[in-house]
Amino acid sequence: MKNSLDILIIGAGIGGLTTALSLHEIGLKSRIFEQAKEIRPLGVGINLLPHSIRELTELGLQKNLRGIGVEIDELRFYTQYGLEIQRESRGIKAGYKWPQFSIHRGELQMLLYKAVQQRLGSDCIRTAQTAVDLTQNNDKVSVSFKDSNTGQNLTTQEADIVIAADGIHSTIRKKYYPEEGKPIYGGINLWRGITWQESFLSGQTMILAGALKTGKMVIYPISQPNKEGKTLINWVAEVKTDSYKNNEWNRSGRMEDFAHLYAGWQFDWLNVPLMIENAEQIFEYPMVDRDPINCWNFGRVVLLGDSAHPMYSIGANGAGQAILDARTLAGFLKSLDNPLDALKAYEANRIPTTSAVVEANRGDGPDHLLEIVAERAPEPVDDIHSIITQKEIDDIGSKYKKITGYDRETLNNRDSIVI
Repeated sequence: MKNSLDILIIGAGIGGLTTALSLHEIGLKSRIFEQAKEIRPLGVGINLLPHSIRELTELGLQKNLRGIGVEIDELRFYTQYGLEIQRESRGIKAGYKWPQFSIHRGELQMLLYKAVQQRLGSDCIRTAQTAVDLTQNNDKVSVSFKDSNTGQNLTTQEADIVIAADGIHSTIRKKYYPEEGKPIYGGINLWRGITWQESFLSGQTMILAGALKTGKMVIYPISQPNKEGKTLINWVAEVKTDSYKNNEWNRSGRMEDFAHLYAGWQFDWLNVPLMIENAEQIFEYPMVDRDPINCWNFGRVVLLGDSAHPMYSIGANGAGQAILDARTLAGFLKSLDNPLDALKAYEANRIPTTSAVVEANRGDGPDHLLEIVAERAPEPVDDIHSIITQKEIDDIGSKYKKITGYDRETLNNRDSIVI
Protein backbone atom coordinates (compact mmCIF):
# COMPACT_ATOMS: atom_id res chain seq x y z
CA MET A 1 0.00 0.00 0.00
CA LYS A 2 1.30 3.45 -0.93
CA ASN A 3 0.34 4.97 2.43
CA SER A 4 2.68 2.52 4.16
CA LEU A 5 5.72 3.87 2.32
CA ASP A 6 8.77 4.43 4.50
CA ILE A 7 10.27 7.73 3.32
CA LEU A 8 13.59 9.07 4.58
CA ILE A 9 14.49 12.73 4.08
CA ILE A 10 18.11 13.83 4.34
CA GLY A 11 18.25 17.46 5.48
CA ALA A 12 16.04 19.57 7.75
CA GLY A 13 16.33 22.82 5.85
CA ILE A 14 13.44 24.65 4.24
CA GLY A 15 13.11 22.09 1.44
CA GLY A 16 13.31 19.02 3.66
CA LEU A 17 10.88 20.32 6.26
CA THR A 18 8.37 21.49 3.65
CA THR A 19 8.60 18.05 2.06
CA ALA A 20 7.80 16.36 5.37
CA LEU A 21 4.78 18.61 5.90
CA SER A 22 3.56 18.02 2.35
CA LEU A 23 3.92 14.25 2.65
CA HIS A 24 2.01 14.35 5.94
CA GLU A 25 -0.76 16.30 4.20
CA ILE A 26 -1.29 13.44 1.73
CA GLY A 27 -1.10 10.75 4.40
CA LEU A 28 2.53 9.67 4.01
CA LYS A 29 4.95 9.39 6.91
CA SER A 30 8.58 10.42 6.75
CA ARG A 31 11.69 10.54 8.89
CA ILE A 32 14.20 13.39 8.70
CA PHE A 33 17.93 13.05 9.32
CA GLU A 34 19.85 16.30 9.79
CA GLN A 35 23.62 16.67 10.08
CA ALA A 36 23.49 19.78 12.31
CA LYS A 37 23.85 19.06 16.00
CA GLU A 38 20.73 21.09 16.71
CA ILE A 39 18.16 22.96 14.68
CA ARG A 40 18.32 26.64 15.57
CA PRO A 41 17.52 29.91 13.79
CA LEU A 42 20.57 30.66 11.66
CA GLY A 43 21.06 32.93 8.67
CA VAL A 44 19.72 36.31 7.66
CA GLY A 45 16.75 37.46 5.57
CA ILE A 46 15.00 35.95 2.57
CA ASN A 47 12.01 36.87 0.45
CA LEU A 48 9.17 34.49 -0.32
CA LEU A 49 7.23 35.30 -3.48
CA PRO A 50 3.51 34.60 -4.00
CA HIS A 51 4.14 31.24 -5.69
CA SER A 52 5.81 29.84 -2.56
CA ILE A 53 3.46 31.65 -0.15
CA ARG A 54 0.56 29.94 -1.94
CA GLU A 55 2.09 26.56 -1.05
CA LEU A 56 2.76 27.51 2.58
CA THR A 57 -0.78 28.89 2.80
CA GLU A 58 -2.17 25.56 1.61
CA LEU A 59 -0.14 23.96 4.40
CA GLY A 60 -1.95 26.25 6.85
CA LEU A 61 1.05 28.45 7.68
CA GLN A 62 0.21 31.93 6.37
CA LYS A 63 -1.04 33.21 9.72
CA ASN A 64 2.21 32.07 11.34
CA LEU A 65 4.23 33.83 8.64
CA ARG A 66 2.41 37.09 9.27
CA GLY A 67 3.42 36.89 12.90
CA ILE A 68 7.15 36.73 12.19
CA GLY A 69 7.66 38.40 8.82
CA VAL A 70 6.80 41.53 6.85
CA GLU A 71 4.38 41.65 3.93
CA ILE A 72 6.24 43.34 1.09
CA ASP A 73 3.93 45.41 -1.11
CA GLU A 74 6.44 47.43 -3.12
CA LEU A 75 9.75 46.93 -4.94
CA ARG A 76 11.88 49.90 -5.96
CA PHE A 77 15.00 50.10 -8.12
CA TYR A 78 17.51 52.95 -7.71
CA THR A 79 20.81 53.99 -9.22
CA GLN A 80 23.81 54.39 -6.92
CA TYR A 81 23.08 58.13 -7.00
CA GLY A 82 19.59 57.70 -5.57
CA LEU A 83 17.62 58.21 -8.80
CA GLU A 84 14.53 56.04 -8.91
CA ILE A 85 14.52 53.69 -11.90
CA GLN A 86 11.30 51.80 -11.30
CA ARG A 87 8.74 51.02 -8.64
CA GLU A 88 6.25 48.19 -8.82
CA SER A 89 3.60 46.77 -6.54
CA ARG A 90 4.14 43.31 -5.09
CA GLY A 91 1.97 40.54 -3.71
CA ILE A 92 -1.68 41.34 -2.95
CA LYS A 93 -1.19 44.97 -3.97
CA ALA A 94 -0.08 43.77 -7.42
CA GLY A 95 -3.20 41.66 -7.89
CA TYR A 96 -1.89 38.30 -6.69
CA LYS A 97 -4.15 36.15 -4.54
CA TRP A 98 -1.22 35.57 -2.17
CA PRO A 99 1.20 38.02 -0.53
CA GLN A 100 4.96 38.33 -0.66
CA PHE A 101 6.79 38.08 2.67
CA SER A 102 10.28 38.97 3.81
CA ILE A 103 11.42 36.98 6.79
CA HIS A 104 14.48 35.86 8.72
CA ARG A 105 15.56 32.54 7.21
CA GLY A 106 16.12 31.07 10.65
CA GLU A 107 12.64 32.10 11.79
CA LEU A 108 11.11 30.42 8.74
CA GLN A 109 13.09 27.24 9.37
CA MET A 110 11.99 27.19 13.01
CA LEU A 111 8.36 27.75 12.01
CA LEU A 112 8.55 24.74 9.67
CA TYR A 113 10.44 22.71 12.27
CA LYS A 114 7.81 23.31 14.94
CA ALA A 115 5.02 22.50 12.49
CA VAL A 116 6.73 19.21 11.63
CA GLN A 117 7.08 18.32 15.31
CA GLN A 118 3.44 19.15 15.99
CA ARG A 119 2.06 17.24 13.02
CA LEU A 120 4.48 14.32 12.67
CA GLY A 121 5.65 13.95 16.27
CA SER A 122 8.70 15.18 18.14
CA ASP A 123 10.73 12.06 17.31
CA CYS A 124 10.51 12.34 13.52
CA ILE A 125 13.70 14.43 13.23
CA ARG A 126 17.10 13.11 14.22
CA THR A 127 19.96 15.59 14.48
CA ALA A 128 23.75 15.14 14.37
CA GLN A 129 23.29 12.53 11.63
CA THR A 130 25.62 13.04 8.67
CA ALA A 131 24.81 10.98 5.58
CA VAL A 132 27.92 9.18 4.35
CA ASP A 133 26.73 6.86 1.58
CA LEU A 134 23.79 4.89 0.31
CA THR A 135 23.09 1.71 -1.62
CA GLN A 136 19.86 0.38 -3.06
CA ASN A 137 18.26 -2.70 -4.55
CA ASN A 138 14.88 -3.27 -6.17
CA ASP A 139 13.03 -2.91 -2.88
CA LYS A 140 14.96 -0.70 -0.44
CA VAL A 141 17.53 2.05 0.00
CA SER A 142 20.14 1.71 2.75
CA VAL A 143 21.71 4.94 4.03
CA SER A 144 24.79 4.95 6.24
CA PHE A 145 25.30 7.78 8.72
CA LYS A 146 27.99 8.97 11.08
CA ASP A 147 27.60 10.95 14.29
CA SER A 148 28.27 14.64 13.55
CA ASN A 149 29.74 15.07 17.03
CA THR A 150 32.03 12.05 17.33
CA GLY A 151 32.45 10.83 13.76
CA GLN A 152 31.43 7.33 14.83
CA ASN A 153 29.41 5.19 12.45
CA LEU A 154 25.71 4.94 13.26
CA THR A 155 23.09 2.34 12.50
CA THR A 156 22.34 2.05 8.78
CA GLN A 157 18.82 3.18 7.96
CA GLU A 158 16.56 1.53 5.41
CA ALA A 159 13.70 3.17 3.53
CA ASP A 160 11.50 2.68 0.49
CA ILE A 161 12.37 6.13 -0.85
CA VAL A 162 15.15 8.59 0.01
CA ILE A 163 14.72 12.31 -0.64
CA ALA A 164 18.07 14.11 -0.59
CA ALA A 165 17.51 17.70 0.54
CA ASP A 166 21.04 18.07 1.87
CA GLY A 167 21.99 21.35 0.24
CA ILE A 168 24.55 22.70 -2.18
CA HIS A 169 27.28 20.45 -0.77
CA SER A 170 25.03 17.38 -1.03
CA THR A 171 26.70 14.06 -0.26
CA ILE A 172 24.03 12.24 -2.23
CA ARG A 173 24.41 14.38 -5.34
CA LYS A 174 28.17 13.84 -5.16
CA LYS A 175 27.60 10.08 -5.17
CA TYR A 176 25.87 10.30 -8.53
CA TYR A 177 28.02 13.13 -9.91
CA PRO A 178 31.46 12.31 -8.45
CA GLU A 179 33.38 14.42 -10.99
CA GLU A 180 31.36 17.58 -10.49
CA GLY A 181 33.70 19.29 -8.03
CA LYS A 182 33.06 22.37 -5.93
CA PRO A 183 30.25 24.87 -6.52
CA ILE A 184 30.97 27.36 -9.30
CA TYR A 185 32.13 30.79 -8.15
CA GLY A 186 30.70 33.62 -10.24
CA GLY A 187 33.22 36.30 -9.26
CA ILE A 188 30.74 38.05 -6.97
CA ASN A 189 31.08 38.37 -3.21
CA LEU A 190 28.21 39.09 -0.84
CA TRP A 191 28.25 40.79 2.54
CA ARG A 192 25.03 40.14 4.43
CA GLY A 193 23.97 41.93 7.57
CA ILE A 194 20.98 42.78 9.73
CA THR A 195 20.49 46.12 11.47
CA TRP A 196 17.89 47.37 13.95
CA GLN A 197 16.77 50.84 12.87
CA GLU A 198 13.76 52.95 11.93
CA SER A 199 11.88 51.61 8.93
CA PHE A 200 12.26 53.32 5.55
CA LEU A 201 9.74 54.42 2.91
CA SER A 202 6.45 52.54 3.43
CA GLY A 203 7.91 50.06 5.92
CA GLN A 204 6.95 47.32 3.43
CA THR A 205 9.37 48.22 0.64
CA MET A 206 12.17 46.16 -0.88
CA ILE A 207 15.07 48.06 -2.48
CA LEU A 208 17.46 47.03 -5.27
CA ALA A 209 20.10 49.68 -5.94
CA GLY A 210 23.48 50.30 -7.56
CA ALA A 211 25.34 47.83 -9.78
CA LEU A 212 27.79 44.99 -9.27
CA LYS A 213 30.93 46.80 -10.47
CA THR A 214 30.42 49.83 -8.24
CA GLY A 215 28.50 48.16 -5.42
CA LYS A 216 24.96 46.83 -5.45
CA MET A 217 22.65 46.71 -2.44
CA VAL A 218 19.48 44.73 -1.65
CA ILE A 219 17.56 46.03 1.38
CA TYR A 220 14.28 45.03 3.02
CA PRO A 221 12.66 44.75 6.48
CA ILE A 222 12.27 41.31 8.05
CA SER A 223 10.48 42.05 11.33
CA GLN A 224 7.67 44.06 12.82
CA PRO A 225 8.77 47.13 14.86
CA ASN A 226 10.03 46.39 18.37
CA LYS A 227 9.16 48.31 21.55
CA GLU A 228 11.58 51.06 20.56
CA GLY A 229 9.89 51.39 17.17
CA LYS A 230 12.84 49.90 15.31
CA THR A 231 12.63 47.26 12.59
CA LEU A 232 15.16 44.58 11.73
CA ILE A 233 16.50 45.49 8.29
CA ASN A 234 18.17 42.85 6.13
CA TRP A 235 20.75 44.09 3.66
CA VAL A 236 23.06 42.45 1.14
CA ALA A 237 26.03 44.20 -0.45
CA GLU A 238 27.07 42.58 -3.73
CA VAL A 239 30.33 43.37 -5.49
CA LYS A 240 31.95 41.92 -8.62
CA THR A 241 35.65 42.61 -9.03
CA ASP A 242 38.85 40.73 -9.86
CA SER A 243 40.37 41.73 -6.51
CA TYR A 244 38.04 39.50 -4.47
CA LYS A 245 38.43 35.78 -4.16
CA ASN A 246 36.11 32.86 -3.53
CA ASN A 247 36.45 33.12 0.23
CA GLU A 248 35.41 30.61 2.83
CA TRP A 249 31.75 29.74 3.10
CA ASN A 250 29.76 31.92 5.49
CA ARG A 251 32.67 33.63 7.25
CA SER A 252 32.56 36.82 9.29
CA GLY A 253 32.72 39.87 7.05
CA ARG A 254 34.85 42.99 7.47
CA MET A 255 33.42 46.44 6.80
CA GLU A 256 36.74 47.67 5.44
CA ASP A 257 36.40 45.24 2.52
CA PHE A 258 33.26 46.83 1.09
CA ALA A 259 31.73 49.70 3.12
CA HIS A 260 33.73 52.39 1.27
CA LEU A 261 31.77 51.61 -1.89
CA TYR A 262 28.61 52.90 -0.21
CA ALA A 263 30.06 55.97 1.52
CA GLY A 264 27.99 58.35 -0.62
CA TRP A 265 24.72 56.46 -0.27
CA GLN A 266 23.03 58.92 2.07
CA PHE A 267 19.54 59.25 0.65
CA ASP A 268 16.49 61.08 1.97
CA TRP A 269 14.83 57.74 2.74
CA LEU A 270 17.83 55.78 4.08
CA ASN A 271 21.39 56.36 5.34
CA VAL A 272 23.14 53.27 3.98
CA PRO A 273 26.59 53.91 5.55
CA LEU A 274 24.98 54.21 8.99
CA MET A 275 22.96 51.05 8.38
CA ILE A 276 26.15 49.14 7.59
CA GLU A 277 27.98 50.62 10.58
CA ASN A 278 25.22 49.61 13.00
CA ALA A 279 24.90 46.01 11.80
CA GLU A 280 24.67 43.39 14.54
CA GLN A 281 26.92 41.07 12.55
CA ILE A 282 28.18 40.80 8.98
CA PHE A 283 28.78 37.60 7.04
CA GLU A 284 30.67 37.21 3.77
CA TYR A 285 29.64 34.65 1.18
CA PRO A 286 30.80 33.80 -2.32
CA MET A 287 28.10 33.90 -4.99
CA VAL A 288 28.04 30.29 -6.17
CA ASP A 289 25.81 27.83 -7.96
CA ARG A 290 26.11 24.64 -9.98
CA ASP A 291 25.36 23.90 -13.61
CA PRO A 292 21.90 22.39 -14.18
CA ILE A 293 21.84 18.60 -14.39
CA ASN A 294 19.44 16.45 -16.41
CA CYS A 295 18.85 13.72 -13.83
CA TRP A 296 17.66 14.03 -10.22
CA ASN A 297 16.11 10.59 -9.87
CA PHE A 298 18.18 7.46 -9.32
CA GLY A 299 15.90 4.50 -8.71
CA ARG A 300 14.45 5.03 -5.24
CA VAL A 301 16.52 8.17 -4.60
CA VAL A 302 15.68 11.71 -5.65
CA LEU A 303 17.28 15.15 -5.18
CA LEU A 304 15.38 18.22 -3.96
CA GLY A 305 16.12 21.90 -3.34
CA ASP A 306 19.72 23.09 -3.36
CA SER A 307 21.01 19.55 -3.76
CA ALA A 308 19.20 19.47 -7.12
CA HIS A 309 19.48 23.05 -8.37
CA PRO A 310 21.65 25.45 -6.33
CA MET A 311 21.30 28.95 -7.76
CA TYR A 312 22.51 32.48 -7.24
CA SER A 313 20.64 34.33 -4.51
CA ILE A 314 18.95 36.61 -7.02
CA GLY A 315 15.27 37.12 -7.69
CA ALA A 316 14.03 35.75 -4.35
CA ASN A 317 13.75 32.22 -5.74
CA GLY A 318 16.13 29.89 -3.89
CA ALA A 319 13.91 28.90 -0.98
CA GLY A 320 10.80 29.33 -3.11
CA GLN A 321 11.92 26.79 -5.69
CA ALA A 322 12.72 24.28 -2.92
CA ILE A 323 9.19 24.75 -1.57
CA LEU A 324 7.77 24.18 -5.06
CA ASP A 325 9.90 21.04 -5.36
CA ALA A 326 8.44 19.69 -2.14
CA ARG A 327 4.87 20.37 -3.17
CA THR A 328 5.33 18.97 -6.67
CA LEU A 329 6.84 15.75 -5.35
CA ALA A 330 3.98 15.34 -2.89
CA GLY A 331 1.47 16.06 -5.64
CA PHE A 332 2.79 13.26 -7.84
CA LEU A 333 3.10 10.83 -4.94
CA LYS A 334 -0.57 11.46 -4.25
CA SER A 335 -1.84 11.26 -7.83
CA LEU A 336 0.22 8.33 -9.16
CA ASP A 337 -0.14 4.76 -7.91
CA ASN A 338 3.50 3.78 -8.37
CA PRO A 339 5.82 5.90 -6.18
CA LEU A 340 8.75 5.32 -8.53
CA ASP A 341 6.68 6.78 -11.37
CA ALA A 342 6.01 9.76 -9.10
CA LEU A 343 9.74 10.37 -8.65
CA LYS A 344 10.21 10.35 -12.42
CA ALA A 345 7.24 12.65 -12.99
CA TYR A 346 8.54 15.09 -10.35
CA GLU A 347 11.94 15.16 -12.03
CA ALA A 348 10.43 15.73 -15.48
CA ASN A 349 8.21 18.51 -14.16
CA ARG A 350 10.75 20.45 -12.14
CA ILE A 351 14.02 20.21 -14.09
CA PRO A 352 13.01 22.54 -16.96
CA THR A 353 11.82 25.34 -14.67
CA THR A 354 14.64 25.19 -12.15
CA SER A 355 17.29 24.93 -14.88
CA ALA A 356 15.85 28.04 -16.50
CA VAL A 357 15.91 29.87 -13.16
CA VAL A 358 19.55 28.90 -12.55
CA GLU A 359 20.51 30.27 -15.97
CA ALA A 360 18.37 33.41 -15.59
CA ASN A 361 19.92 34.20 -12.22
CA ARG A 362 23.32 34.29 -13.89
CA GLY A 363 22.37 37.35 -15.89
CA ASP A 364 18.71 37.76 -16.79
CA GLY A 365 17.13 38.13 -13.35
CA PRO A 366 15.21 41.25 -12.32
CA ASP A 367 18.47 42.72 -11.01
CA HIS A 368 19.74 42.86 -14.61
CA LEU A 369 17.86 46.14 -14.91
CA LEU A 370 20.42 47.74 -12.59
CA GLU A 371 23.33 46.58 -14.75
CA ILE A 372 21.75 47.94 -17.94
CA VAL A 373 21.17 51.35 -16.36
CA ALA A 374 24.69 51.52 -14.89
CA GLU A 375 26.25 50.63 -18.24
CA ARG A 376 24.27 53.27 -20.12
CA ALA A 377 24.61 55.97 -17.49
CA PRO A 378 27.76 55.61 -15.35
CA GLU A 379 27.30 59.25 -14.32
CA PRO A 380 24.16 60.80 -12.77
CA VAL A 381 21.21 61.58 -15.06
CA ASP A 382 18.07 63.59 -14.36
CA ASP A 383 15.57 61.45 -16.27
CA ILE A 384 15.79 57.66 -16.22
CA HIS A 385 13.71 57.42 -19.40
CA SER A 386 16.43 59.26 -21.29
CA ILE A 387 18.47 56.04 -21.18
CA ILE A 388 15.85 53.26 -20.96
CA THR A 389 12.21 53.03 -21.99
CA GLN A 390 9.42 51.97 -19.67
CA LYS A 391 8.64 49.06 -21.99
CA GLU A 392 12.19 47.76 -21.69
CA ILE A 393 11.98 48.04 -17.90
CA ASP A 394 8.67 46.19 -17.80
CA ASP A 395 9.85 43.46 -20.17
CA ILE A 396 12.79 42.56 -17.92
CA GLY A 397 10.50 41.97 -14.95
CA SER A 398 7.77 40.10 -16.82
CA LYS A 399 10.26 37.78 -18.53
CA TYR A 400 11.70 36.66 -15.19
CA LYS A 401 8.27 36.13 -13.66
CA LYS A 402 7.31 33.82 -16.51
CA ILE A 403 10.55 31.84 -16.22
CA THR A 404 10.13 31.27 -12.49
CA GLY A 405 6.41 30.53 -12.51
CA TYR A 406 5.04 33.49 -10.62
CA ASP A 407 3.55 35.66 -13.33
CA ARG A 408 0.24 36.80 -11.93
CA GLU A 409 -2.25 35.30 -14.38
CA THR A 410 -0.64 31.87 -14.43
CA LEU A 411 -0.31 31.64 -10.66
CA ASN A 412 -3.77 33.00 -9.86
CA ASN A 413 -5.53 30.69 -12.30
CA ARG A 414 -3.69 27.38 -12.06
CA ASP A 415 -4.92 24.47 -9.95
CA SER A 416 -3.27 23.62 -6.66
CA ILE A 417 -0.15 21.49 -7.00
CA VAL A 418 -1.35 19.09 -4.31
CA ILE A 419 -4.97 18.27 -5.15
